[in-house]
Amino acid sequence: MPSPHCVLFQAELEALLREDAPYGDLTVTALGIGGRSGRILFHSRDPMLVCGTEEAARLFELAGACAKLHAASGEVVEPQHQLLSAEGSVESLFRAWKVAQSLIESVSGVSTLARRIVQQAGAARVACTRKHMPGQKTMMVKAVEAGGACMHRLGLSESIMVTAEHRSFFLGDEFAVYLKALQATQPEKKIVVEVEDLASALTLVRQGCQVIQLEKFPVEEVAVVVAAAHSDAPVGQRPVIAVAGGIGPDNAADYAAAGADVLVTSSPYFAKPRDVQVRFES
Repeated sequence: MPSPHCVLFQAELEALLREDAPYGDLTVTALGIGGRSGRILFHSRDPMLVCGTEEAARLFELAGACAKLHAASGEVVEPQHQLLSAEGSVESLFRAWKVAQSLIESVSGVSTLARRIVQQAGAARVACTRKHMPGQKTMMVKAVEAGGACMHRLGLSESIMVTAEHRSFFLGDEFAVYLKALQATQPEKKIVVEVEDLASALTLVRQGCQVIQLEKFPVEEVAVVVAAAHSDAPVGQRPVIAVAGGIGPDNAADYAAAGADVLVTSSPYFAKPRDVQVRFES
């Protein structure tokens, strides 16, 4: 796992604060307490794999407070573990409070579930898709990696994956010709081909496909493709077998036991946020 640091640029963090309080905090201003001093403490209510505390600390600093990190991204904590504290004016603490809390809770949910799947996957690598809410890529990548998984595809520009939708534009055996051409023209990239039926997967094994992604295959058929990859692939060209579609903590171990090399999943992005307790002190 990379060493944890704040991955959002200052302008992105400032935009988060501006979105929540574009004209200041009306309640604090109306009460007339903004200039008083205070302290805010963040503790875990749930067991969690922490993520986002570095960004939360920067939010408080940008709001004008002094923040201290007590748990870094990637750290596994139990309930009532202190995560973060900040001191400053009441105005600065309230300005950053909810944005920071919501960020930690949300991305810690992603990282915690990613870790659960990784723990079930054994020797198989867990790769998370780009099927997250648009605009959240930077924090989703951080959360996925904090949980011990990796990214499947960062986007359309840096990887090649041929889907059934792409292949619908080819006739007969025409795609086999294009597959060889792809491998020749993109020598630094592995070509991933997604398939939805067993016959197509076995054909790709024999054609020397580099990575075969099995979409919504039952475990039994995954085992058949893995066996074929060891026996029927051209010499020295055993494909990487990835499985996708409905992969989560409840079935990751089964697909790993069937011999899959990579488990492709979107489920961490839909994880329940972890609960963070916040307490103010005057």
